[in-house]
Amino acid sequence: MVVGVIGGGPAGVTAAYELAKHGVSVDLYEAGDTLGGLARSMRLWNQTVDLGPHRFFSKLRRVNELWLEVVGRDYAMVNRNTRIYYNGKFFHYPLRPMNALSQLGPIEALHCVGSYFKEQVAPSRRGSLDTFEDWVVDRFGRRLFEIFFRTYSEKLWGISCNKLDSDFAAQRIKKLNLLEALKNTVQRPKSNPRHQTLVDQFAYPLQGTGMVYRRMGELVEHHGGRVLLRTPVQRVLTKDGRAFAIELDNGETKFYDSIISSMPISLLVSRLPEVPDEVRESALSLRFRNTILVYLNIPSESLFPDQWLYVHSENVRMGRITNFRNWVPQLNAGEESTILAIEYWANDEDALWANDDTLLIQLAQEELRKTGLIADEPILGGHVVKIRRCYPVYRAGYKEVLRPVMDYLKDIDGLQAIGRYGAFKYNNQDHSILMGLMAAENIAHGANHDLWGVNTDYEDYQESAVITESGLSVSGAG
Repeated sequence: MVVGVIGGGPAGVTAAYELAKHGVSVDLYEAGDTLGGLARSMRLWNQTVDLGPHRFFSKLRRVNELWLEVVGRDYAMVNRNTRIYYNGKFFHYPLRPMNALSQLGPIEALHCVGSYFKEQVAPSRRGSLDTFEDWVVDRFGRRLFEIFFRTYSEKLWGISCNKLDSDFAAQRIKKLNLLEALKNTVQRPKSNPRHQTLVDQFAYPLQGTGMVYRRMGELVEHHGGRVLLRTPVQRVLTKDGRAFAIELDNGETKFYDSIISSMPISLLVSRLPEVPDEVRESALSLRFRNTILVYLNIPSESLFPDQWLYVHSENVRMGRITNFRNWVPQLNAGEESTILAIEYWANDEDALWANDDTLLIQLAQEELRKTGLIADEPILGGHVVKIRRCYPVYRAGYKEVLRPVMDYLKDIDGLQAIGRYGAFKYNNQDHSILMGLMAAENIAHGANHDLWGVNTDYEDYQESAVITESGLSVSGAG
């Protein structure tokens, strides 16, 4: 059996590695010059940086075992320090009610608490909680929604919160609400562990997040597979409901017994030769949000203590700032400057996306100065990275658009769609690694995993196993 894997992000590389490890002949295609996808790392000003903040955490034993199998001892545990920056003040993230209310001041705090209880007595929404706005207002009140949820979310997604599906909140906020958070301030119940995205500590590779996937690629080749960098794929070819080949951008056709794709689902499906027009139209209506990262080099080793900051202030367009000085010292390689990544989001048609690097660096410098985070420190240089289709946009009702696309792909033999791009899921690294594992098992072991069911922020793990300083710690079923 020969398998073709499209895409060198976490899902695709994991699938290729697992297949090669089990003796399956595999070709891994990646359009870029390195592996890792959105989780890749790069060298900049003699230091190592990621594409924004990428922390790894999972409670699923096999995901952690695989990660440790690849990383070995070349990682450190990082104590997470992330805050919200809003109108010149810092707020703990995740929100700690007493901290948030005290920072807002007594009058605003009373308004926030009153707004929450008003929502419980006389809800402003009507019907089900289908939108992000309704979901958050129901759990935190409109006042806190306006301060801590609306601005950042609309920067990220480019649409109003009343047009954003509540799935985003269900994944990232889950069961939290203001009353429960206030109770947990006094005593966090043992039966209600922290949500996975809000962990206080995480494992981080000493050479950056991309180290994991570069090593996996090396292991693919060690086990006899091929890693084909700078080799973009145009489309998957099908006949009579079965995938049988990959067509490269240069016109070459490569034949395979099975294909795993993490290319954007809109491109994958719209380019399939046999796809019905209505399915193609549904696929093309699925939207992704682009990312612009502006890296700035600042000659200081102590700017602020956070690994990253969420910028909720309305007077700047930036949405997030990553401080690579505060991850592991190996990234800085003895350099005395700090690299910050200023993050913006845009659509293809936005003027911001069309701006050249000079204008984007100027914008990032001006907005960073406006925050006061770097005082009067000089800025030694800037570098811009633009990434298309980073975030699948969960526009309200998107599941109805996605469903016929999913159903069509399920009926194509020999083709599996995985990853954030490929499955149109807002995955963390562990979700994508799990998808890659499952896709490989479906081929190598004849498993029947439902890959569309993977996004583990929705579910509880049956076995808790986390990475610690000394390795894997298993706490058993629960």
